[in-house]
Amino acid sequence: MKRVCVGCNFAAQKRGMFDCPFCRAPIPKDNAHALAMIRARVKKKDPEAIQMLGQKYFHGELGLQKDMRKAVELWTEASELGSIDALYSLGNAYFNGDGVQQDRAMAVELYRKAAMQGHVDGRHNLGCDEVQKGNYGRAVRHWLISAKMGHEGSVENIKKMFVAGVGTKDQYMEA
Repeated sequence: MKRVCVGCNFAAQKRGMFDCPFCRAPIPKDNAHALAMIRARVKKKDPEAIQMLGQKYFHGELGLQKDMRKAVELWTEASELGSIDALYSLGNAYFNGDGVQQDRAMAVELYRKAAMQGHVDGRHNLGCDEVQKGNYGRAVRHWLISAKMGHEGSVENIKKMFVAGVGTKDQYMEA
């Protein structure tokens, strides 16, 4: 599913355009119509729609029964089609053992793939993994990248590392 920034959406609504900015279809009024729109995009192999349907199964939204295994299947398909959000969601599933056997090494690899494509939370989680391994310098470098991308938790973690004497003042000021 493509996304429109909030400002563009607000400007369109201000002009009286309350339909979908991409296809001009009316905004769904209930869960059944919303699910039908998502499934229509899934049939066309839209990676963001597949990822979104996975989220709906994971949380049991839009009238769907909560099914974590189905969510993982959908995220796997979406990630193969290029969705970085699906890579991140798969990483979370493997990290927590939701719908799959818990595998922290696989989770870190999925976070790495997502981070390499620009996923800010994936980069932050790589920093957290490096702390668990005792690689504080690498953790700070990961958090510096995600902090520059606007991740507040990374800034806080760099601050904690600075206070603990592991991070440098330059790193804290850069964040």
